[in-house]
Amino acid sequence: MDRDQARWLADALHRFLTRQSPTIQDAFGLRSARGGVSWRQELAIRQRNAALVELAARHLSYGSASAQAKAVHTLCVRYAASKWQTDRDCAVLPTAYSGLPLEFLWKAFAAGAPMPISRRQLLNILPPPGRAKAEDATPTTCPSNDDGRRD
Repeated sequence: MDRDQARWLADALHRFLTRQSPTIQDAFGLRSARGGVSWRQELAIRQRNAALVELAARHLSYGSASAQAKAVHTLCVRYAASKWQTDRDCAVLPTAYSGLPLEFLWKAFAAGAPMPISRRQLLNILPPPGRAKAEDATPTTCPSNDDGRRD
């Protein structure tokens, strides 16, 4: 790194650490397009959507797109009101959830994008029935008891 680059880096870090800039992105001059979302938020949305598509493909492949969206929405609302209250503290997927709808609900919520989302949004996210292909993925595991409780 040459002297000018080192100076630029030091100045940007100084602006952030002294709170002259509200975010590190501002300190470095990185800005999203007006009205756009940050790359982190976009990644979280993509991860959330992928988990919801997998949930529908693996566990709700029956019925119309509207029926799938309604079922996913119902599962999300129930999960938000119950298990997510304690699951949010687990950094990795609880072992007991592997292969169950709870696996994909946890992944969707843990992605960090807004949850639960409306049925209308789900209709835009979920592919028409018969088009979704559930890929085999090796689930991440969380140390837990056999009954899914954390130590």
